[in-house]
Amino acid sequence: MTRAAIVTGGSRGIGRGIVLALARAGYDVVVNYASNADAAREVGKQVEAAGQRAHLAQADISSAADRKRLVDEAVSAFGRIDLLVNNAGVAPNVRADLLDAGEESFDRLININLKGPYFLTQLVARHMIEQAETVANPKIITISSISAYTASLNRGDYCVAKAGLAMATQLYAARLAEHGINVYEIRPGIIETDMTGAVKEKYDNLIFNEGITPIRRWGQPEDVGKAVVAVATDLLPFSTGQVIDVDGGFHLRIL
Repeated sequence: MTRAAIVTGGSRGIGRGIVLALARAGYDVVVNYASNADAAREVGKQVEAAGQRAHLAQADISSAADRKRLVDEAVSAFGRIDLLVNNAGVAPNVRADLLDAGEESFDRLININLKGPYFLTQLVARHMIEQAETVANPKIITISSISAYTASLNRGDYCVAKAGLAMATQLYAARLAEHGINVYEIRPGIIETDMTGAVKEKYDNLIFNEGITPIRRWGQPEDVGKAVVAVATDLLPFSTGQVIDVDGGFHLRIL
């Protein structure tokens, strides 16, 4: 049977790159989106053009009811879940200094970027355990960020949420190994998307003039998609809890 994946935040940016990479690798895909139905429909058409099935699922992953509905729709659409990709996330509406930032932004980012994927993983993991007799080697991937360990003083809420995802990956990897479910964290660096568009000039300078990354180019959503496919196609069967850096070498300490 064709394998099936859920990709949260799959209609734009990194999520779109992941969805299309999985479709080209032979996956049917549940394309989750929060509000941009037009973008989701366009991605769905491209999945079908690649010869795979797409199911579009509107759900706010910060909502428990929406998370349950998303999983139910995935099972109803494809009968199985081989892969969950926790990708959905938001940036702060306003970048505020650590000493000025308010609780409203913090709560929003924690709910969407951390609490949502944490409990969606729980739901999907339970289903994966139940389907163990019919589905082999299911996997869970969380897309975090270099912000998991890089301090940005004007978006502390974002950094804290991403650091939480790093630990969530470790926790679920340890808990689910006995059930044959491998769990991975993919850590993108500076990726060219709508989210980074507002700071393009800043990052252009850091990449091309200051050499903040040894590989001197912007990352692309397709770069992250290829890393997801490597996991999805069983190329890392003896790894779990693994951090996969897709960051142009940003993580290197160079003297």
